[in-house]
Amino acid sequence: MLAAGVAVAGSVIGLSGAEARTQIRIVGSSTVYPFTTAVAEQFKRTNPQFQAPIVESTGTGGGIKLFCSGVGEQFPDMANASRRIKASEIKQCRAAGVTGIIEIQVGLDGIAMAEGRAGTIPSLSELDIYKALAATPFGKKNTAKTWKDVNAKLPAIKIEVLGPPPTSGTRDAFGELIMTKGCETSPAVVAMKAADAAKYANVCTKLREDGAYVEAGENDNLIVQKLAANPNALGIFGYSYLEENRDKIKDVPLQGVPATYDNIASFKYPASRPLYVYVKAQHMKAVRGMKEFLAEYSRETTWGKGGYLARRGLVASPDAVRTKNAQIATSATLLDLASIK
Repeated sequence: MLAAGVAVAGSVIGLSGAEARTQIRIVGSSTVYPFTTAVAEQFKRTNPQFQAPIVESTGTGGGIKLFCSGVGEQFPDMANASRRIKASEIKQCRAAGVTGIIEIQVGLDGIAMAEGRAGTIPSLSELDIYKALAATPFGKKNTAKTWKDVNAKLPAIKIEVLGPPPTSGTRDAFGELIMTKGCETSPAVVAMKAADAAKYANVCTKLREDGAYVEAGENDNLIVQKLAANPNALGIFGYSYLEENRDKIKDVPLQGVPATYDNIASFKYPASRPLYVYVKAQHMKAVRGMKEFLAEYSRETTWGKGGYLARRGLVASPDAVRTKNAQIATSATLLDLASIK
């Protein structure tokens, strides 16, 4: 087990047994995975006295579930997340004794809609996407077969969208940033939000299961390959995968706004979102190298506008946000769990 009596943010967390694990273990988001992997590689080069961290792509939901399962060497030290941790997940963490959590916003990303280079869809609105993919748009069964059925200005191409599974933070963000915006163009749905929250969530974010939406797992590179092979299909993933594969795919602008670094950084792009890393404070002194790893992640040369993560597609957060989160990482400031609603 991990070392006993770990001091964190002024309190002492008792852990039984002696230190056994010498590698940092990180799970979570497939979107954040390439960034954290790059940091892990640089960390090992800079700190050869430590073993390279183990980074696994499990999806945000699956990763946070593992992270919140307990304290000890068998549980992950950190979780990558492409959305903020939920109140229900905080409850799970607390129940398992995970009471010290550090939240670090590491940068920005955009939910990109993409197609093969030969694709012909010029642009989509949140309403177009909602009407195409919702199981019951505005409470009625979805019968749309082609994009033209959704919007007369769009081509008569079969609706086929490849995207992440329910465990993915990208899927959650897609529901919040795109589907819900399209859904709330109806005043009746807006009224439903207060009257029946469960029904509202079902109408706004439940996706079709008749083949129009295809769950492609947590492997975003697989979606890229399928789009390159099928010019009529669309895909959903984080901006970094679009940026890395522009020789094979192109973005479908959202509300006429393309998914670019500058548009995401300014939040002009409608589906911009923050990315996070969650750290188990109770493991900070029990697993060697965690302090140094966080220091590497929060350097300006790592996550800044000219940092090496920008070359991999990470969009830098505003200066003030980076400064604040660098301080959180350096001081191991705990997240106020009660603030998560």
